[in-house]
Amino acid sequence: MVAADELLLQELVDYLQDHLIQNKIEWIEQHFELIHQTSFQSNSLLKLQKFCTDFMAESPEKIFKSLDFTSIPEKSLISLIKRDDLLMKEIEVWNHVLKWGLKKNPTIVSDPMNWSDDDFKTMENTLQNCLPLIRFFSLPSEDFFQNVRPYKKLLKHQLYEDLLKFYLVPNSEPSNDVPSSRYIDRIIDTEIVNLKIVSLISRWIDGINDKVNIKGLHLPYKFKLMLRGSRDGFTPKKFHELCDNIPCTVTFIKINGTEEIIGGYNSTRWKTVDDEWGPSQNSFIFSFKHKNIKDVIISNVQDSDCTLYYHFTCGPYFGDDIIIYASSESTDYNNIMICIVKSIIMKKR
Repeated sequence: MVAADELLLQELVDYLQDHLIQNKIEWIEQHFELIHQTSFQSNSLLKLQKFCTDFMAESPEKIFKSLDFTSIPEKSLISLIKRDDLLMKEIEVWNHVLKWGLKKNPTIVSDPMNWSDDDFKTMENTLQNCLPLIRFFSLPSEDFFQNVRPYKKLLKHQLYEDLLKFYLVPNSEPSNDVPSSRYIDRIIDTEIVNLKIVSLISRWIDGINDKVNIKGLHLPYKFKLMLRGSRDGFTPKKFHELCDNIPCTVTFIKINGTEEIIGGYNSTRWKTVDDEWGPSQNSFIFSFKHKNIKDVIISNVQDSDCTLYYHFTCGPYFGDDIIIYASSESTDYNNIMICIVKSIIMKKR
């Protein structure tokens, strides 16, 4: 392909790009750094450039573990961080941009407290095309204080003043020309799942159940975080306090020591009672391995009269398949049973 490009055989170049993208995806992933660097060395390899950028946006965790991120050209970095669908929290984007800038200037130390005015000017020049693409207004206030404030000399004076007003003055809003939050910041507030999983769950909520033909992201909902175990605790009392009487909730559970995520969608409402089965025709449960939608198991309701179980000592309880309960309402869950299969689900005990 490189030789064809050098010989200006564009028809052959396009054919080979299509062949790689359509038939050699696993090979591309295994040799991603080579493919990425090669594609951005020529303006004729636009299809591969787009594929690489799409792949980096969809699977940044794979790239940053295997690829020397700081070696990518500025053109590639810009094409990546300008995307709304980049599956990274904004603070991670900011930290990687800084890391990339430091690699370009090896004489500058990592701690900005030890930077001279010349160091700030050098870094500002290096990052001048990247800084406008950072969604600073999407950052939590703690991240802004700890991770942006030390670098304030990199930012334009008016931008920094606007940021201070946004974070310090209640009800203040950024101006209209500020880049909007990325999808991941708009849609979900968790590191357990990614946008591809949220998109697939949203499809099933909307009755779009074609698991084979899944192209593009389907993101009609914002998922508001109601309860996080590491933050709110793992007791039935806290679950019912935060989640009762709220329609249409999704439960995500990460299996300790693995990358598997299981959970379920309650199309009705959770409630605190002594002992009661609840109907729900549109609920479902699911299992993902390694955050990979190719390995998903999604199971619909078979016994709609006994889909959900309510008890004051129970957390999310989906039929016979996801059962979480404790010895009392104020103690941590000490009984968890999970059984997700394709053919028999949500049957009454």
